[in-house]
Amino acid sequence: MSSAANEFTKGIVRENPVFALLLGLCPTLAVTTSLKNGVGMGLAGGAVLICSNIVISLLRKVIPPKIRIPIFIVVIASFVTIIDLLMEAQVPDLHKSLGLFIPLIVVNCIILGRAEAYAYKEGILNSALDGMGMTVGFTWALALIGGIREILGTGNLWGMPWNVALGSIPVLGNILGPIATTFSDILGAIGIQPAILMILPPGAFILMGVLMGWFQHRKLKMEAGL
Repeated sequence: MSSAANEFTKGIVRENPVFALLLGLCPTLAVTTSLKNGVGMGLAGGAVLICSNIVISLLRKVIPPKIRIPIFIVVIASFVTIIDLLMEAQVPDLHKSLGLFIPLIVVNCIILGRAEAYAYKEGILNSALDGMGMTVGFTWALALIGGIREILGTGNLWGMPWNVALGSIPVLGNILGPIATTFSDILGAIGIQPAILMILPPGAFILMGVLMGWFQHRKLKMEAGL
């Protein structure tokens, strides 16, 4: 695998910020009550991560080492402000739903950690690829958690019945829709209803533990070549 491809892909699985590095767990647990929230939070944090990585890499040779952390925070806070205002103007409902967790991106340990551990030491291209890979990894992790919690907790997905949502997916909808409808009918027939626990904080911790265990199991099997 080429160096550029490695820089991009490492954050998706091998160094996934949520499941492998266990970073950014506060917003991960707090906002993932729905798929839309998970995707929105992942993309908002990722946009800040990519932009701050590029700027910090660009300025790394002129940033005094003794005050690098405050400078990192100023750069990150600037991009957070831009993203916050853009979301408020363009997607006000999502902005309201994510609430305080958008400004708190400033202190997200994924972003500050990548600035300190990577962007401050590497070139612009590698830093941009690192940010994009971490963004993909962070977003799919939050989307997975948010989607599962929304289905199990409300019976919906992206704000609509989950079988309808799966059926609306291009190309795969004709396959997934009928399967999901059949499964939903079976659950209803045997009296299984959505569990509100899954959209409450305890549900987030339970699901997070299950997914982390599964992810680590798969990671170990991949490393062992199984």
